[in-house]
Amino acid sequence: MSNAIRTYKVFRNSPLRLKGVGEIVSLFIHQRVKIFTQKFEPFNMLSRGLGKRLDMWFTSKVELGAQKGAIFYDLMEECKHAAPGARLSYQLRMHLEKFCPEVRREIASRVKDGCAPLFIACKRGHVEIVEYLITVCNVDLEQRGMYEVPDDHSVHCVTPLWCAAVSGKLAVIKCLVEHGANVNAISDTGSTPVRSACFMTHLDIVSYLVEHGADILRPNYNGGTCLINSVQSVQLCMYLLEHGALVNTRDIQNKTALHYAIQEHRFETTKLLLDNGADPHARSRYNDDALQTACLKGATQIFDYLITRVTYSPERLADAHELMGSTFLDEHNDTATALRHWRIATQLRHTFGPSPNEPIPKHPVMPPRAAFRNAVEFKTMEDLNNVALDLDAMRIQSLLICERILGPHHKDTLFRLMYRGAAYADALRYQRCIELWRRALEIRVEKDTILYNDTCFTAQALVRLFVDLNEKNLEMLDNSRGEGEPRFEDVAATFELLGNELASMRQLLELRPVQKRQQESYDRTLKCITHLIYLLVETARTDEQKDQVREMVTILIRSNPRSASTGDTLLHLCVSRLNTIKSSYFSDDNQIIFPNMEVIKLLLECGAPVNARNESRSTPLHVAANPYNFYSPLVQLLLDHGAHLDQPNRAGDCPAIFVAVNPLNNIHLVNYVTLRCLAATAVCKHKIPYHGQIPATLETFVRFHEE
Repeated sequence: MSNAIRTYKVFRNSPLRLKGVGEIVSLFIHQRVKIFTQKFEPFNMLSRGLGKRLDMWFTSKVELGAQKGAIFYDLMEECKHAAPGARLSYQLRMHLEKFCPEVRREIASRVKDGCAPLFIACKRGHVEIVEYLITVCNVDLEQRGMYEVPDDHSVHCVTPLWCAAVSGKLAVIKCLVEHGANVNAISDTGSTPVRSACFMTHLDIVSYLVEHGADILRPNYNGGTCLINSVQSVQLCMYLLEHGALVNTRDIQNKTALHYAIQEHRFETTKLLLDNGADPHARSRYNDDALQTACLKGATQIFDYLITRVTYSPERLADAHELMGSTFLDEHNDTATALRHWRIATQLRHTFGPSPNEPIPKHPVMPPRAAFRNAVEFKTMEDLNNVALDLDAMRIQSLLICERILGPHHKDTLFRLMYRGAAYADALRYQRCIELWRRALEIRVEKDTILYNDTCFTAQALVRLFVDLNEKNLEMLDNSRGEGEPRFEDVAATFELLGNELASMRQLLELRPVQKRQQESYDRTLKCITHLIYLLVETARTDEQKDQVREMVTILIRSNPRSASTGDTLLHLCVSRLNTIKSSYFSDDNQIIFPNMEVIKLLLECGAPVNARNESRSTPLHVAANPYNFYSPLVQLLLDHGAHLDQPNRAGDCPAIFVAVNPLNNIHLVNYVTLRCLAATAVCKHKIPYHGQIPATLETFVRFHEE
């Protein structure tokens, strides 16, 4: 029986007059809905009650989180701005103590700007707040924070005890130690609280920490000990020595506390250290003992004390006086004191010589150097008197003395070469500057290779000086050369010095792990090489010089030097405006030399591969076609030497697209598109297999057109 008939029979005797099937169906649906609603009414009531409870629960959770956040904010503000000796406000304490111990600890352990409330309170010296946070909030005594050193603004991750020790908050330190703080917890540089307190000369804190188990023999990661950190305070050094500090302990520079006391001109500390067994003959990494350190730092009082207390040979004393005179001339521009020490040295050599007419020879014997205009050191009082009449000659004598006594590789020798060169440049005596900086670069390359940052720094300074001189000379003289221009011989010598190292250093960079700084130094040196090629082109005058340039560049190209980071060839670099040299010796903007047509012509003539790809598989034409590098004759030059317009890079971009859309382009590209290029592009595009089916030379050609 159908549902419609059943419905009709049910409602047949109804007092209602249902006249149609539609009305019957409507009434049936209405009654069914009413029955269904009645059955599920308890569940609806439950859902409404549960919804209210969930709403209340979520609301309370949000309010609780906001409340804890507000309490933490107030806690941090009071730790930062409370008066000395103050406690937390009554209202804040009441808010905190309403929570259970776990929640109090969670609030007080939150961190803002790298620091928790305990760390801030320790730094500010709020001992009452520290006590409250430890006892009531049960915070972690070793929770580290970020401490910024006021002197050099370096930031270190340290414990609250370390922070309090550096800040000089003894009362806070006592509170922390009494509650079990680790007195030997180290910072991120390996420094203990007692060592850092020594640096700040907080004797009371040092003595308290030592009494409670601090280890005064533990160095930081650089080997710096408590005694080394304390040379500025005689009382502190005395205390440490009385409590077992080792007077001749060395750091990673092989220096002892005596070295640091002398270089800081701490006379009383020097005497104390020597009285307690410090070795005046101990030598640092740069071979400096106590006497040589005093000479380099111009510490005359310590110098006089050492030569009376320690027995030195006459030759050693003469060397010391000569070095002291050099320091006063170079560091203080004090010619009178310099001459006085040099005269004493000359007198010593003649007084204690092997015979009356033969002075003590100067060892080691140094060969004449072009950087010093082949000058030699003075030997007699007459030589010295002649030198005294010429300030420039005195400065060269100072450099000769430094190189002989310290050695060419000593950091002070190199520094004085660079400094004197810069002084000559400031006086517009550029050639003297070039000679000294070239000598410094020779020493750097010999000592550290071109991968060393300081070598790169020296090379950049020298090459940038060459470039600036050349550009200024061009502006002033309108293509007629003058005395201010860089000499071809200097540029060629610098090119050979750097270029000869490229191949071997590139092999070293292939070893793992790769050092990023070494890669950067290599790439910057390679940029220097490209600028030197430009300078060779600019300064070569005779046919012989031009032939020499071609020969040197050809040899360099055969070694296929590429940048370590991007794989760029010399040609990639020379077509880019981004190829510039930066040097801290020059404050003005970088000189933009590239793209340079003459350099690019030379590279192509010497065999530079025009279709070489870098790590992004871009060719020099890709780089030259970029809008910031675009120069129509340059693009045409590359095309004339066989550059492919349809050679895609890793991103699938072809130079033809960049050249065609550039409004400065006046090249008819159809003249440089060949049928075989179109065929190779079609093979690569449709991935038609070709290996072993075409000649090997054609396989290479087709591969040029692959992405």
